[in-house]
Order: sequence, then structure tokens, then C-alpha cells
Amino acid sequence: MQVVYEDNHIIIVSKKSGEIVQGDKTGDTPLSETVKAYIKEKYQKPGAVFLGVVHRLDRPVWGLVVFARTSKALSRLNDMFRLGEVHKTYWAIVQNRPPQDEGTLEHWLVRNEKQNKSYAYDREHPQSKKAILKYRLIGQSDRYFLLEVQLLTGRHHQIRCQLAAMGCPIKGDLKYGAKRSNPDGSISLLSRRVEFVHPVSKEPVRVEAPLPADNLWQSFGKV
Repeated sequence: MQVVYEDNHIIIVSKKSGEIVQGDKTGDTPLSETVKAYIKEKYQKPGAVFLGVVHRLDRPVWGLVVFARTSKALSRLNDMFRLGEVHKTYWAIVQNRPPQDEGTLEHWLVRNEKQNKSYAYDREHPQSKKAILKYRLIGQSDRYFLLEVQLLTGRHHQIRCQLAAMGCPIKGDLKYGAKRSNPDGSISLLSRRVEFVHPVSKEPVRVEAPLPADNLWQSFGKV
């Protein structure tokens, strides 16, 4: 992980693909514990370190994760995420060019817990949740296309599922129709930018994640 922003109330880190945000059944050390250890050591804090998880990022995804360092920030950030006041921008590398260079996708997503997968439908289904995102084509290489995605709702695997439903599965995302995996097990999805008004100071916060080190991501770095 790489710390990209911190103050008394908030810490934002850029996670690598493969890191989990919170503990799960794998027993692997979650990012939340790594961040706590970082805070404990840097500030030489005695006892337990408070850290609030306000959102998650899928394990194979890269990029920004926001944590709260105080209970005040946690409750306010939770409200801000729920009300859509935290603006998250993602970059996705896909193999197929989208039908239009920009647009809005609306689907009804149904989550299958056993498969850990969501399915997209054009109309409402039982247990479905409405999912909306905006995308635009911002770059291309000889074989791949770079999409910038803005989430207007926060659903399980939303970007992965909706881009696949458009015919543009994310590079390396076998679960949603990619032809082959990435060598490092990642999928080519990056939580690139996060913007919000600081819940305590009320100052604007705008943070960008560094690009992953591999050549394809770096080739898009001039966008």
C-alpha cells in the first residue's frame, strides 16, 4: 500500500491488487490492519488504533481506499458515501471498443452470494438493485481501450458487471468474460480518483492514485 493523503481525521491509501480491505475467510492480513500498524508506528500510539472502514474495493482491483481515523469522521463519511457525496472515478482497460465513446449505463443487478457474482438485467427483477454509471473512452493502444468510469450508485461488482453487459469485459476479469487472466492475478480496474468535501474541515479533498507499474498501465499514463 501507499499512503496518498492523511490528516488527523482521514487516511487515504492506494492499494495493490490482491490486498483485501477487511478481513475475510482467507485469513490474509487485511489492508485495515496494515494501515493501523502504520499509524501506530508513525505516531507511536499506545494501545489500540482506531480505524473506520467506510467502503471497500474488490481484491483484484487497484487504487484508492478511504479510511476514517476518528469516530466523528467515520459517521460523517458513512453518511457522505450513502448520499453520493463522495465522487469516485475509475479507470478500466477493456479489450473491446464500447458501442459509443461515452454514455450512461443503467441496469438492475442481482447478486449471487454463492458465486460471488452479480448479473445485469435491463429491467427490474426480484432482489435486484438499480445500478447507474457513466463512462467515456479516454485512451487506446493497439489492442486495448481505456475507459473512465464514474459510479452513480455503489453495487456489488458494479463496474465489472455493467461493462461486461455492454460487451466490454475488463482485461483479466475471467469472472465477467475476459478471455484470459492477467499474469499477476489482477483485473485492469483502478480506483483512480476520489473527491469530496472534508467531513470536519470542510476543505475540498481531491486525490489521485498512482498507476500500477506494468507497461500497459504506464502507457496510458499520459492521458
